[in-house]
Amino acid sequence: MSSDDKKDKIRILIVDDVDTNRFLLRDIIQELGYQPVLAENGVQALKVVERIHPQIIILDIAMPEMDGYEVCKALKENAETRDIPIIFISAFDDPSDIVQGFTLGGEDYITKPFIPEIVKARVGLHLKLSDASQHLQKINRQLQTSVSEQLRQLEMEKKNVLYALTRVAREDSCFNKEHMERLCYDCRIMAEAMQLSSKYGDQISDSYIDTIEMAAPLCDLGNVAIPTQILQKKDELSEEEKKTLRTHTVVGARILQDVLDAEDYNDFIKMAVDIAHYHHENWDGTGYPTGIVGEEIPLSAQIVSIISAYCDLTAERMNKSNYDVQEVLEIMRQDSGVKFNPGIFDILCKIHRQLK
Repeated sequence: MSSDDKKDKIRILIVDDVDTNRFLLRDIIQELGYQPVLAENGVQALKVVERIHPQIIILDIAMPEMDGYEVCKALKENAETRDIPIIFISAFDDPSDIVQGFTLGGEDYITKPFIPEIVKARVGLHLKLSDASQHLQKINRQLQTSVSEQLRQLEMEKKNVLYALTRVAREDSCFNKEHMERLCYDCRIMAEAMQLSSKYGDQISDSYIDTIEMAAPLCDLGNVAIPTQILQKKDELSEEEKKTLRTHTVVGARILQDVLDAEDYNDFIKMAVDIAHYHHENWDGTGYPTGIVGEEIPLSAQIVSIISAYCDLTAERMNKSNYDVQEVLEIMRQDSGVKFNPGIFDILCKIHRQLK
């Protein structure tokens, strides 16, 4: 696009209730090669701005019905128009009038009678400043996009590392990939169902549902620190072995907390910490590692706990007896109010056909 074509697209709004002033300014703007747009009063000017969004506004102060200060205030309060440069024009040259114009957000002030060379210089200056500002904003947006993408990549790399550690823990525990995918899916379905309930709807947002789907597989991250012979033992564990196994909640939470402490607040990691630490807590306080009771247990950990139990009981594993779904629900019913939140268990019974 040539420079002349660019000039033709630049529109300068001239607002003055005096015909002579409007036409004089119109001629000056046309000499510069820009497109003048005229308005006779403030009300008309605001309507014009909505329609054409000019590059600069030359605005008279002393006008009937709505003066220039009021027009400027309205424009600067609107996010869509606040960045349009405003050059005040007035026969008043009292410093207080000039200061008031700048206070309201005006960029410049020209006194009457007009000297064409001054008008041209001021308009040219503010067009250059406006172009520079827009260019800087564009660079900032590009920089923000680049930084956001880099942060996203870093977050993804962290997740990949955590998921890799989880895969190791999963394999040591004889859980296959499908089991963990099922856990993610079923936690999402459960959270979606709870979102529709009167009791939990205000606690579960769409973002919460997405987050718990990602965070659920990190529940047993701490198993990376548990000896394989304990994780894969088919006979009953000794008390010492049980004690060792239970440390996986603390270890997993510590690993995730270290990640959380190294960055700004992150919903995904924060929820993963809660899940890893508390998913073996029981509703009646008999769980581990802290023995907290009822609603003291983070909701995300409650969801993962009950879904993990459901997945475990319905999984086809060599060292587990196979139950049909109704048998599983009856087994879990005995733990409703003991291991599991009764309200969440009731929802599980209603939506179990939607689970994998």
